[in-house]
Order: sequence, then structure tokens, then C-alpha cells
Amino acid sequence: MRLFSVSAAVAVALLAAGCTAGAGHRTASSAPPPASVSPSPSPSPDPHTAAALLRIASAFNRDYDSGNYAAVYARWDARSQAIISEADYIRRHRDCLGAAHAHPRTESVSPGAGGAWLVRYEIGGQQFTDYWFYVGRRWVFDLVLSNPDAVRLYRMSPRQYAAAVGCGH
Repeated sequence: MRLFSVSAAVAVALLAAGCTAGAGHRTASSAPPPASVSPSPSPSPDPHTAAALLRIASAFNRDYDSGNYAAVYARWDARSQAIISEADYIRRHRDCLGAAHAHPRTESVSPGAGGAWLVRYEIGGQQFTDYWFYVGRRWVFDLVLSNPDAVRLYRMSPRQYAAAVGCGH
């Protein structure tokens, strides 16, 4: 039974490591992301509205939940993408699948400090907050502010990562 509880906790942690921030994570600093943060090229600009961000963040969470990790990574800001390559990010998630998906429900967006926008959502009764910025006419997700624990995991070697999240290779 303990192994099941640990496995369930790891599955929730894996989901959180992909694109979420728990209530216990640090808050955004008052400074905006570094000027070097630039988004991936986009065929068309995103509207700079709360409604557009709500739609984009909802799709982002659905993409993560359904295993469309390339689409998730494409929304990361440049600072977050510098932590792990797209290929390594996708490989780690595909090689280390968690339990059944938890179906996040995006609830609200609101402006935050330093140009950040806060996206609040719920997974299995737990509340989470992600940090997004409007950069280069595109909404981008900030992993560093949203989930510093994931940053630590992604900086590990693949073997260390697998051991840390509890999946075997």
C-alpha cells in the first residue's frame, strides 16, 4: 500500500513538474523576466487579452495532460527552454510516464507583479498558479517562476531524474 501511495504522489509530482506551480512554490519576483527571454516564432501573434491567455493556458494544460509535450514546450519562454532541450523534455516524459492524467481545470487569469500574468487552475482539488508573460506578441509560460522544483529536476542527468521521480529505466 505504501508503494501505491508513493507512486500516486510521484505521478502528481510528475504532472506538476511539467507545467504547474503548487501553492508552496515561491512567488514571482517584482522584476520581469530577463530581456533575453524571447518566444519561439509564431505564425500569428496572440491577442494581448486576458481572454486569449485563458484560452491559451487551458490548451497548454490540456496538451500536457494528453501528452502533447512538444506543444507545451513551444509555449515556454527562452529562459525556460535553456534549462532542457525540447527532445530531452519530451523523452523524459515519454520514458517516465505517470499514472492516469488528472484533467486540469483552468479557472482564472489576472495581472501580477512585474508584467507577469497569473493563471490559476485546479487539479484533483489542489490549486496551482502558473506565471505567463506577453513577449514579442506571444503569450509564453515561465517554468522558472511557475515551478522551480521542475527546474531542479530538469537540470539532473536522465538517470538522476528517473531516480528522483521514481521511475525505472
